[in-house]
Amino acid sequence: MSDPYETTEAHLDRLLGRALNSFDLPDRLVERLTTALAHSSSLHTAHHSPATGLWREIHQHTHLLADGGSAALWELVYRQEGDRSVRHELFLSKAEACLAVARLFGEAPAEAGLDPALLPGDEEPDDDMAALSALFAASAPARGHREYAVEESADHARRVLRRAENEDRPGEGTAQLLRSAYAHRITQAFGGRRTPSDGREGGFQLYEHAFVLLDGSEVSLWEVEHTATPDGRHMCEVYESEAAARGAMEVRARVR
Repeated sequence: MSDPYETTEAHLDRLLGRALNSFDLPDRLVERLTTALAHSSSLHTAHHSPATGLWREIHQHTHLLADGGSAALWELVYRQEGDRSVRHELFLSKAEACLAVARLFGEAPAEAGLDPALLPGDEEPDDDMAALSALFAASAPARGHREYAVEESADHARRVLRRAENEDRPGEGTAQLLRSAYAHRITQAFGGRRTPSDGREGGFQLYEHAFVLLDGSEVSLWEVEHTATPDGRHMCEVYESEAAARGAMEVRARVR
């Protein structure tokens, strides 16, 4: 867990200052990290051997950046047999951290915790975002208990709007607003089949794309996916309200 009394700036300075290999981190990444607005840290794995004095831990440090993106650093903290000194090293991925464990302690990569299917630089799904998703879920203006993913949310909003084919889709004002989205959640609100008046079945799916903006407010896009088109092809429509989206579904279900 993060120290609630430590600022993100102090946290980053401490991470970089104690790492033996901080000079190996890309300069561009370090520059982006200096814009971090918040952070969350969690212990990923630990191995302690009191008998030999050998121990190691891998921590994940996730940072929410000012540009709406996020970046994670994986920290290996270790003490080798016969040496009481604690050392710290930083890596860009879990795979790289586990390979460092294998190198330092003479273990096979699998024994060090590395999935053989992953290569250095690969990431397991959602690993980097889990800590910050939980961190911001409590502060998000959610209905009920929602958890939001902090992962390229502004770009996700852009893609949703870009694939909308309906003429009454949200306009530039909404697109501009969503450029400040830093977290989002996708929920399926409806899924099934309805029969239009001509007797031909059409498949309908309704999704809510809920976004949290940098000012803490929430904006939702409602996406209707259906095949109730003249040629049966798949079509996406996007609306600013659930009522408008459900109304469009009713209309599409009645006409070919």
